Amino acid sequence: MPASGERPVGSDAGLSTTRVVAEAIRLADREGVEGLSMRRLASELGAGAMSLYHYVASKDELLDAMIDVVFDEIELPAETIDWQSAMRRQAVSARTVLARHPWAIGLMESRTTPGPANLRHREAFTACLRRAGFSIVTATHANWLLNSYVYGFALQEASLPFDTADGLADMTESVYLPQLPAEQFPYLRESAEGLLAAGYDPQAEFLVGLDLILAALESLRASDSSA
Repeated sequence: MPASGERPVGSDAGLSTTRVVAEAIRLADREGVEGLSMRRLASELGAGAMSLYHYVASKDELLDAMIDVVFDEIELPAETIDWQSAMRRQAVSARTVLARHPWAIGLMESRTTPGPANLRHREAFTACLRRAGFSIVTATHANWLLNSYVYGFALQEASLPFDTADGLADMTESVYLPQLPAEQFPYLRESAEGLLAAGYDPQAEFLVGLDLILAALESLRASDSSA
């Protein structure tokens, strides 16, 4: 018997909704979502293009399912720890997942028919904030702010021309500094040289910004509690 939600087709042995979605994610991870088409996906699966419509009714349904898998990979806010720690862990997890699936960044908030993992994630996120004392309105503020930060950081990180602190250091020495004569750009050059000397790691920036946001949200939560 096929798994729940899967549409079997006898002529395509081995295909299932799960496999179709997993292959679509692998393809998007490699090449981005822009080039994803049912025909291309069918070719990757060794199946006829029309046969895929037995498993996903449309490309929109496929994208919904792909995004649901991405949400399922993100750690849910834990109920056993304080709200700031829970949100910190969730945000770190989301950043890690989006680094694996950068094509998903612009689609996370666009789905009008969210899947079960998507809804579970949103419910747990909201529940964490409400149980901590945020009002409905301030919990919504927190939701927007945290998601905007995580998605924006992930998008910027995905576009950087380096992956590591060593990569940044090499690029600073060979590319950036030659373009920054001290007489024209004294502060930019000073910053570049200072960060290079300090062994600056851009990977640490995510937590710096995240902790500032969580501290500001704690003030918002406290104002709700005292109202």
